[in-house]
Amino acid sequence: MRIVVGVGGGIAAYKACSLVRKFTETGHDVRVIPTESALQFVGKATFEALSGNPVNTGVFADVPEVPHVRLGQEADLVVIAPATADLMARAAMGRADDLLTATLLTARCPVLFAPAMHTEMWLHPATVANVRTLRSHGAIVAEPASGRLTGADTGPGRLPEAEEIFALASLLLERADAIPRDLEGRRVVVSAGGTREPLDPVRFLGNRSSGKQGYALARLAAQRGAHVTLVAGNTVGLDTPAAVDLVQVTTAEQMRVAVDKHAAGADAVIMAAAVADFRPVHVAAAKIKKGAGEPNSIELIKTDDILSGLVQARRDGRLGAAAIVGFAAETGDENGDVLTYARAKLKRKGCDLLIVNAVGEGRAFEVDHNDGWLLGADGTEQALDHGSKALLASRVLDALGPLLR
Repeated sequence: MRIVVGVGGGIAAYKACSLVRKFTETGHDVRVIPTESALQFVGKATFEALSGNPVNTGVFADVPEVPHVRLGQEADLVVIAPATADLMARAAMGRADDLLTATLLTARCPVLFAPAMHTEMWLHPATVANVRTLRSHGAIVAEPASGRLTGADTGPGRLPEAEEIFALASLLLERADAIPRDLEGRRVVVSAGGTREPLDPVRFLGNRSSGKQGYALARLAAQRGAHVTLVAGNTVGLDTPAAVDLVQVTTAEQMRVAVDKHAAGADAVIMAAAVADFRPVHVAAAKIKKGAGEPNSIELIKTDDILSGLVQARRDGRLGAAAIVGFAAETGDENGDVLTYARAKLKRKGCDLLIVNAVGEGRAFEVDHNDGWLLGADGTEQALDHGSKALLASRVLDALGPLLR
């Protein structure tokens, strides 16, 4: 794919280097178009070395090739990172006073802006209006991260990490219409990762869930406009998605308490976590030693069913009218296939949607891709084709929309 990476003149321009490398390492043809100000932070030679292509800022370079028209026309995706307040203001007004803004006017592919600026600039009415204008023109303006800015300042306006921008960009290459602003004003709770039930201070009962699917759902819901609370169990190595509030838990009971708390007043709850079905009855105060006195068995007790509890709370009027989405990791056996068990689980749980993944070696858990089926309480069934977990997340959020309306 042909990707244009535009770089605005902000201190976060150094992160564009990692983004360019990610694109080139995955086989894409990358053209970097910085602004003149961006070259104050990262030199032209750096971008040329990383992309393998020439780098220019003005419309009069390489005139016979007409780059100010050709680059936008031929691009499959344009990513602006960082998108400064000034650059977005010029783009919103349709300015074409350098190679980057001229390219934006000729691009007919998806355009992703990743803003980076101080909080006061991001929240200023002029920037708010410019973002609204860009979105009305069909561009995707990502929600920025919150955190440390230049100097000692902190707040919203931080450029998301290169991995997150790359994930959003890759999703747009899979599906150009995957990030509409259709969840504006909605409150969504997402659970992710596996829970751990302690046996002693060292050991636990757990599962193979990485949390990647839940994080993909939370990330995309936030970028589609929702206020997202992510209740996460074991998710080692995953960074908190931009514009998402993270609540970290360990056990199934801690997850139940956190989900119940944040589900109150939510428009939707998506239970993507792999919650333990059982926990040990007794937890040893000290490490269980090998040798004399070691246990022959471990007595287990069922944990509370969080998904069924949410459905019951809605029936009782304690949850409001929130849409409830469940996930099921299933395997078939001699008594039935994956869908047989999934249909029975949907009926038993009573949720609005159930996403079913067939699990096994290299499937669903601890990988970056997923597939399965989306089952509706109304009897509808939709196959979810194999693709990135972000792509599956986009299909789930599409199905969630009508339930919210």
